Amino acid sequence: MHALFADSFAALGRLDNITLVMVFHPQYLESFLKTQHYLLQMDGPLPLHYRHYIGIMAAARHQCSYLVNLHVNDFLHVGGDPKWLNGLENAPQKLQNLGELNKVLAHRPWLITKEHIEGLLKAEEHSWSLAELVHAVVLLTHYHSLASFTFGCGISPEIHCDGGHTFRPPSVSNYCICDITNGNHSVDEMQVNSAGNVSVSDSFFEVEALMEKMRQLQECRDEEEASQEEMASRFEIEKRESMFVFSSDDEEVTPARDVSRHFEDTSYGYKDFSRHGMHVPTFRVQDYCWEDHGYSLVNRLYPDVGQLIDEKFHIAYNLTYNTMAMHKDVDTSMLRRAIWNYIHCMFGIRYDDYDYGEINQLLDRSFKVYIKTVVCTPEKVTKRMYDSFWRQFKHSEKVHVNLLLIEARMQAELLYALRAITRYMT
Repeated sequence: MHALFADSFAALGRLDNITLVMVFHPQYLESFLKTQHYLLQMDGPLPLHYRHYIGIMAAARHQCSYLVNLHVNDFLHVGGDPKWLNGLENAPQKLQNLGELNKVLAHRPWLITKEHIEGLLKAEEHSWSLAELVHAVVLLTHYHSLASFTFGCGISPEIHCDGGHTFRPPSVSNYCICDITNGNHSVDEMQVNSAGNVSVSDSFFEVEALMEKMRQLQECRDEEEASQEEMASRFEIEKRESMFVFSSDDEEVTPARDVSRHFEDTSYGYKDFSRHGMHVPTFRVQDYCWEDHGYSLVNRLYPDVGQLIDEKFHIAYNLTYNTMAMHKDVDTSMLRRAIWNYIHCMFGIRYDDYDYGEINQLLDRSFKVYIKTVVCTPEKVTKRMYDSFWRQFKHSEKVHVNLLLIEARMQAELLYALRAITRYMT
């Protein structure tokens, strides 16, 4: 842990709160820091100030002022023009052209086409090279996902930043970084949830019920296997239902001017799509997947980055301590796969060999609301959502969930963007 902190401080010149929360899972944090360092500071197609500006654009799509402010400082530190920070319209046309891809990638990645790619690559004097575009796409997906982590774990600014603090009692909309880094869980928090009167014993029975469902599903798997038609039908049902999973206290969040100036079309988001009941097309992993297609494309155009991202995906997906709340020696692979595949299902991505009926067995409504909000509209996450799922689980386990959420989200965005690039190239 100390070695990771030292490396992080040496690379960034600071020890930020994201690192302090991720260090619950040192193996993941090491991979994350290595990847982020490579994207921002090592040799690559894009100049350093472009990289930080793209980070600002991506974080601003979710109104994540925490990440925006971090990268405003970094942008200026590497010699970026302060005028660009007055609004996207003050940045070079080349970066302005990236705004549309940023918008669609953040909120409706299934709409990305090879025409989006062609528009960027053939913009005459403002055109992007393929290598630059892949670097930009990786940065956009990285910071969309990191915004999800920031809101999903309730991360607040460092003490030297506006709104920063070292300690404050938990509030309705946020909670203190010291709580999560120390693993504190107050007695009141454990005994009372948003409904007002759920006891420790009730949340204990929730864990037992989840364990029993996992055992029963494993037995069913061993006994019989659903047909391909049935598996396809279950996926479509889950995909359709996922469109209507929203919190009861869901409301519009108006972006602050200091954040919204970094992107255009502030009204564009995930929610209006789902409200109109529009159809998300199905993306079959068997036709285009990260392992066989995306990985090699990234590595070819931006050497070594495909390898770093792939390692990060694998660590997040396979990470386990074989524990669930108070239980030890538990195989959590079924639960981890359900979480990962539910996120991909929301984005229309289907695995032919997975039974989507398992998702409703393993993920209850409060958990689905949290997942959907963190992944699709992270700026609307509340402490009540965080507290209302898996109430008997430790903070470290909920941070682990967030690692799954952000990596599954990043992979989903990358799949759509890289498929469009591949189609353009062929």
